[in-house]
Order: sequence, then structure tokens, then C-alpha cells
Amino acid sequence: MKTTITAKKMQIPQNFTEHAETRIAQRLGKFFGDEADAKIVMSEIKNKIVLELTVKYNSMIYRAERSAEDKAVALDDAIDKIIRQIRKNKTRVEKKLKDTAFKEAFTEPVEEITDYEIIKDKKFKLRPMNVEEAILQMNLLSHEFFMFLNADTGVINVVYKRDDGNYALLEPDND
Repeated sequence: MKTTITAKKMQIPQNFTEHAETRIAQRLGKFFGDEADAKIVMSEIKNKIVLELTVKYNSMIYRAERSAEDKAVALDDAIDKIIRQIRKNKTRVEKKLKDTAFKEAFTEPVEEITDYEIIKDKKFKLRPMNVEEAILQMNLLSHEFFMFLNADTGVINVVYKRDDGNYALLEPDND
């Protein structure tokens, strides 16, 4: 598994880089093949390490963000979160992961989700607006996300509020 580590406004010790590569290979290697890409982005906020771990494999993306006072603890927590995501969606992701991923990974019973139930179907008109208007509209509606037709690009986008209180924009990449 290819691992890339990036730091924002902090230095990464070489021993942590080696530790992270080893931990990811040990804990996540059984799920993903050698073609998987793991990306770690670390930053320090208020004396805590914020670690984002993203694993890309077979057109699927797994992401976890954790903060802790120690880099190693944040890394282990992020890896645990990704394992929980895989476990929760075991039947769906089993087809896309490495063939042997689930043979030895889980010995205890796992709660499986077999179907997703859609409880509401909502249709609405997409109005062209810019990103700032979409965020304002989302906040006025007290929603966590908002889909809109981007007036600047003419493409459907989604804005959402992140756990850290900031906003993010999802836009399609058709390249």
C-alpha cells in the first residue's frame, strides 16, 4: 500500500512516518491490495494533532478524521474508524475489496446491513445560485447540506457543513 504523509504547519518526525506506514500495512493491508493509496494529512490545532486518513482503492474512498494529543493515538483511532466503516458495510464493500479481506479479519459476529430503506423522496426545482447563496440558503433552512445548480459553472453542486464548523463544496469531476 502506498502511503503519503503531509503536514500543515508542523514537522513530521521520520520515525512517525515509518510507524504510520507499518501500522497502515498491518491493520489495513488485509482489506486492500498493494494498489491502494493511503493519504495522511496532519495539522496541529490547540495542542492537539488532527489527523485525516484517506484510503482510495478500486474507486472507493474511505476517510476518517481524528484528533488526539499524540500522533500515534490519532492514527490508531483513524484506522479503527475505517475498519468500522468497512465492517458496517461489509456485504456491500466485500465485492470491491481484496478477495481474502474478510476471511481472517473478523472472527466475531458482525451486524450486517442488507438493504437501505428510503423513507422520503423529495423533488425540488434547482435554482441557479452561487456558492455563497447556497450556504446562506442551507443555513436558513437549518440543513446540514444543500444541493444547487452552480450559476458560475452550470453544474449541480452540494455544499455541506463539516464537523469542524467550516463548509465544503462537492462538485463533479468529469475529466
